[in-house]
Amino acid sequence: MTVTTPPASRAAQILARPTAINGLTVPNRIVMAPMTRMFSPGGIPGEDVLSYYARRAAAGVGLIVTEGTYVGHESAGQSDRVPRFHGEEQLAGWAKVAEAVHAAGGTIVPQLWHIGMVREQGQPPFADAPAVGPSGLRIGGTEVTGKAMDRSDLDAVIGAFAQAAADAERIGFDGVEIHGAHGYLVDQFLWAGTNRRTDAYGGDPVARTQFAAEIVAAVREAVSPEFPVLFRYSQWKQEAYDARLAETPEELEAILAPLTAAGVDAFHASTRRYWLPEFDGSDLNLAGWTKKLTGKPAITVGSVGLDGDFIRGFAGEGAPVKGIDNLLDRLEAEEFDMVAVGRALLQDPEWAAKVLAGRFDDLTPYDAAALKTLH
Repeated sequence: MTVTTPPASRAAQILARPTAINGLTVPNRIVMAPMTRMFSPGGIPGEDVLSYYARRAAAGVGLIVTEGTYVGHESAGQSDRVPRFHGEEQLAGWAKVAEAVHAAGGTIVPQLWHIGMVREQGQPPFADAPAVGPSGLRIGGTEVTGKAMDRSDLDAVIGAFAQAAADAERIGFDGVEIHGAHGYLVDQFLWAGTNRRTDAYGGDPVARTQFAAEIVAAVREAVSPEFPVLFRYSQWKQEAYDARLAETPEELEAILAPLTAAGVDAFHASTRRYWLPEFDGSDLNLAGWTKKLTGKPAITVGSVGLDGDFIRGFAGEGAPVKGIDNLLDRLEAEEFDMVAVGRALLQDPEWAAKVLAGRFDDLTPYDAAALKTLH
């Protein structure tokens, strides 16, 4: 990819346009991607979390998607430092975060998360609950090491997502995002590699979408009609970068159609490199295909603003990607509607303001070694 510096006026013209997701007007096309930070002891977001998000909203991010937050289910997650979206103290902390982001001129949605059969490392667990999933299989595993969810488990998790969404609207958030990507619980149902069920929740791609669609429908029913419901999904998994839910546009449409019908207002299509075509015969990326197939607003994401790949060992590595000419071209062509920025925005809280002003030479390069000191 050729790296050039677009004129400031072009970047501002394309990125600074407001856009709508159901009843929410987002002031521009820049989204802060969700990034797990483990800065919330006891699952409670404190003043440092508040300032972290508010600082980026003040610097021009239109929509903030929070780091993944555990829903209120005993097996939703293990880390005592990952924020929870349940509990009186936890929700009070999140209410302050939403208020601060609004005061800074931004909009914010929590990402609602259940890890399923993924077991987190490096942190003492706050709950001693069994790992659960569609078939009790970890990614890449061949032996059942967790509990295959029964009807009561399914209902409990669906209810936990719905309750979290209702709480999000009650305490002042602008919408919610359901985490259905990267090999966590919802995605474990979507992917044939971890879903070996023979009931209504397993089998062909449409059946594997049933659990996700029921979560979406329950969330939709728990909030007001104009309250945005976003759904994040991916082909790749944390431990299986080459995994794919769909090999063709037709297979992808079969997966997305039930989610759209259940009430998704926008899709957040997670890829590792936004510029790569998703299927042969078209230049459209995953977000582009998602918008084409569903007619819903789509958010693209994947190495936006980085100088090189954040993870090595995958085809296409080494391409310079700091320039955003290609991104602006695609937005201008309405291939997708918004762009989520992750590590570049984590490194440089002023990324949005600098890009909108055309100050590309002032951007701070991503430095993984410095992440522990960034706020």
